[in-house]
Amino acid sequence: MALTDEKRTLRMINLVVVGSALTLLAACKPADEVVAPEIRPVRVVTVESAGGGDSVSLTGRIQAESEVNLAFRIDGRMISRAVNVGDTVAPGQEIARLNPENEENGLRAAEATLQGARGQLIEARANEERNRSLLAQNFISPAAFDRITQVANSAQAQVDAAQAQVSIARNRLGYTRLLADAGGVVTAVGAEPGEVVQGGRMVVQVARKDGRDAVFDVSARIKDTAPANPEITVTLATDPAVTAKGRVREVSPRADPVTGTFAVRVGLIDPPAAMRLGTTVTGRMPIGVPQGMEIPASALVRAEGRLAVWVVDPQAFTVSMRTIEVAASDPAKLRVASGLNPGDVVVAAGVQALRPGQKVRLLGKQP
Repeated sequence: MALTDEKRTLRMINLVVVGSALTLLAACKPADEVVAPEIRPVRVVTVESAGGGDSVSLTGRIQAESEVNLAFRIDGRMISRAVNVGDTVAPGQEIARLNPENEENGLRAAEATLQGARGQLIEARANEERNRSLLAQNFISPAAFDRITQVANSAQAQVDAAQAQVSIARNRLGYTRLLADAGGVVTAVGAEPGEVVQGGRMVVQVARKDGRDAVFDVSARIKDTAPANPEITVTLATDPAVTAKGRVREVSPRADPVTGTFAVRVGLIDPPAAMRLGTTVTGRMPIGVPQGMEIPASALVRAEGRLAVWVVDPQAFTVSMRTIEVAASDPAKLRVASGLNPGDVVVAAGVQALRPGQKVRLLGKQP
């Protein structure tokens, strides 16, 4: 029995020794190493102030301030045209003429009808005067005289209608001659002698001499950023020494369906003679650009529905998110209206892998 107790005691001593040894071994094991924070390489840009304006050079052509299409008012066969493209016309000058036979015959018929109506009117008025004296002597009744007066009035109405038909026929005869209503230069022709033309069809197009425009085709961006009433310097393409000033007179509200550009007409102020119709010119126009600071479009991120960028602390080389307001943008860059200051360092590439307070390494630099 005593031997058994001795064995138990020896076994307990061995367990204590082994546990102590394990404790000493554990105490001698080095502590777990602390994981170093991850440093992300990023590309950055330094924010700089951007200018508030710019100018653009446009290419256009000289056109008349107003062009009119001269056309006959009636149908007919055109027998002559007195002008061609490039000819100068004066006010009242005959441009073209239709065959007048039908209109002459119509005028003669209307005049004959008028003469007949006038004869009937003379007879009716004379009959009315004779019966007026008979009425005074009570030889006819008032009712009979009223019928005579009614016949005379009807004859007068027929004369008036016939006179109107004569005026219409005379006007139609005058419409067989096409006259220029203002001076100018013929820029196009639409019918040749011998053709049967419809009323309203353009026979010649005349550019009036009351002014000249420089016409430019501009994009929607330039149209939207241009000032309300800019002064534009127009230069002759073949001779830069020939210049003129102008103001925007008209902007087309509809884009060209093919090019997507808008026609802008610039009224020239005292244009030189060298700026003839159809010549090519260049114009320089200031465009308004919103004030702000430009950054690459790749720097933009969204935070809780708002636009933001990552800004680098130049001392600690950590990043923080800052919300911004964008004044204008295109696929390559943004113009920031507020939220940044000149000199701020903004992450331009690698923005999706960042988190607030993360350390970064600027590519090409050591932290």
